[in-house]
Amino acid sequence: MTSPTNKAALPLSLVEMATRQVRSEVLSGALEPGSRVVEETLCARLGISRAPVREALRLLAQQGLVEHLPRRGFRGTGWSSADILQLFELRQVLEQHAIRRALPLDTTHGDPFSGARSALDDMREADARGESLEKDDAHRRFHEAIVGLAGSHQLDLAYAPILLKLQLPMARNLREEARIAKPVDGIRRHAVLLEAVESNDAATASAALKEHGELTYLHLESIC
Repeated sequence: MTSPTNKAALPLSLVEMATRQVRSEVLSGALEPGSRVVEETLCARLGISRAPVREALRLLAQQGLVEHLPRRGFRGTGWSSADILQLFELRQVLEQHAIRRALPLDTTHGDPFSGARSALDDMREADARGESLEKDDAHRRFHEAIVGLAGSHQLDLAYAPILLKLQLPMARNLREEARIAKPVDGIRRHAVLLEAVESNDAATASAALKEHGELTYLHLESIC
């Protein structure tokens, strides 16, 4: 009989592989909201058993990318326009609070903006390589770094689940921006925001956050 310890010790690499595959399909739009995730198909495609696939789906459900339906399996999460607007409104409130709390920062003993700058560089490099998932990850790290400037552990904890739930609309806005405008425009928007934050002036950074354009290509109403 398999012990609980052995059962829990799934090969992390297989779980990561399945998580990455489904997450990529969700963020790219290949798996549409409401579409069923067929576990058997995913197992066959990746050449792995159902255990790591189910663990991956459980982790993605915690992130809000898929949802579990009792006795029916998993499907892509469908967010309403109201849900998305409310989540972006919360993101805006927390980012504005972080900016007001953080700036101006003491820059005499180091570069407090290096984390955001590094994330932006990663976004730029991933975009040049055409690696959308890596670009999405760097995009999230960029905003985490902005909020992290406040140096508030509790603020970071409050912000993290909101950002996870916004993975899909954030990715969709960047992709639509690249399709409708120019592929580099999303990078430029974040460079403008970083420049405003690096001014070390709270009012300048706050104004840039309000004009950031996170909703522009989602065809939703603007945040008031």
